Amino acid sequence: MLLNDLILLFISSLILIICVLI
Repeated sequence: MLLNDLILLFISSLILIICVLI
């Protein structure tokens, strides 16, 4: 897996978690 894809996945997960918490 490319580092770029990993970072994108990480950011997407953070956004999803924040949306769920709010």
